[in-house]
Amino acid sequence: MRLWQFFFTGWGLVMVAALVAGALFTQQLLWTPISAVNMTDVISNQFKMSGASFAGTDKNGSPFRMRAATARQEYNNPDIIFMDIVSGTITRKSGGGTVTQDITARRGQYNRANKSIRLTGDVNINSSNGDRIITKELVIKL
Repeated sequence: MRLWQFFFTGWGLVMVAALVAGALFTQQLLWTPISAVNMTDVISNQFKMSGASFAGTDKNGSPFRMRAATARQEYNNPDIIFMDIVSGTITRKSGGGTVTQDITARRGQYNRANKSIRLTGDVNINSSNGDRIITKELVIKL
């Protein structure tokens, strides 16, 4: 019985030693190829968020809220937040009353330096007063 244990234990050690030696001789210590990692995406995206949301007030003190399925910042452009599948709500005063606008778009860019939001791709605006706007691009100055 002890002979079998020694035999199997010995072969187990030999196999592990052979794998380590093979990796050292071929200088391929990483078994997962580094080429599988998209380095362009890693370098260009500093932060990436899922389910991103932010809220604030514009220069008139009217509240707004924006949501995005994904949002990201780039190393070389930290003042702009790129968003995908964007939705939001803007409330403003108009004619003595309050108007709420629901906005959706495929993509958006929030520029923190300019305090503006640029929405592109099937932009839809539905207002509580019944107005409706469909456009390719919308720029909102906060």
